[in-house]
Amino acid sequence: MMTNLFSSFDPLSIINLSLNWISTMLGILFISWSFWMIPSRWNFLWMNIYSILHNEFKILIGSKIKGSTLTFISLFSIIVMNNILGLFPYIFTSTSHMVMTLSLAMPLWLSFMIFGWINNTNYMFEHLVPQGTPSILMPFMVCIETISNIIRPGTLAVRLAANMIAGHLLLTLLGNTGPSMSLIMINVLIMIQIMLLILELAVAIIQSYVFAILSTLYSSEVN
Repeated sequence: MMTNLFSSFDPLSIINLSLNWISTMLGILFISWSFWMIPSRWNFLWMNIYSILHNEFKILIGSKIKGSTLTFISLFSIIVMNNILGLFPYIFTSTSHMVMTLSLAMPLWLSFMIFGWINNTNYMFEHLVPQGTPSILMPFMVCIETISNIIRPGTLAVRLAANMIAGHLLLTLLGNTGPSMSLIMINVLIMIQIMLLILELAVAIIQSYVFAILSTLYSSEVN
């Protein structure tokens, strides 16, 4: 039994060498071969996913900045691979840590804000007051919109990290009760764990899509 439930998220170290973030780059090992070998079903699957995401992001962003959808498709790929790899035993789940999620969300948000305030200053000021707002409520709406803009990277980071942590903690908590159960209950527990793993796989994909689509929506607001 673990003395601390959150110890499942502790970093792995060998000979005082931290191996935390090596798992973040493992996805590259699974991608690289597909670009050099004969196209396979795996390759066609990813190309179809990229095509679907490109069409969706293009509708939201528009055609003002060509190639901008590639940024968000890459963001989706990085997050979904780290989420799925984190479901395997003894692989460090980097997306369950705020260091990783904030490192993805903060630079995107800063770049959107800098781009918007430099190139579309009037539009950014207009966006602080929704259309049809009474004059007496305008100062309050400016404060609310400003706060909502400032907390966006935090909400993106917390949403992804919290969803990854919640599922992993539930799997760990149920797994630790196994040694004290009877044979029949262990079989039931295994079935529950399998269903939870399938649910976590769906959550891993959905949260990657949510992170990418929200980033796309934030970028479309500054154009």
